[in-house]
Amino acid sequence: MSAHKQGATSVGGDATCRSGAYTSLLPWQVRERRFAPTGLGRRGLNPDDVYAFLDRVAVDMAAVYAALAESRLETVRIKHALRRWQTEQARARNDRDHNR
Repeated sequence: MSAHKQGATSVGGDATCRSGAYTSLLPWQVRERRFAPTGLGRRGLNPDDVYAFLDRVAVDMAAVYAALAESRLETVRIKHALRRWQTEQARARNDRDHNR
């Protein structure tokens, strides 16, 4: 049975689990991937191979998007912290200037 038919195991939201032995696809692997043709008397590609590969690509894309979202949140946290620090420094400088 293909991974497409089995369904993916998810952990909350759209995050998808994978085993520790799973290795992420690299762009060149996606570009160079070739599928076996279907059996005699049929035209096209083996659907199970295609669906399994698409499921793997989807898992990797979900991981990339999750990492991107986490990175964006961290960027927002850092920007807010920097603004707070800059405000504190400006206030301290103003206080020093007024006490002279």
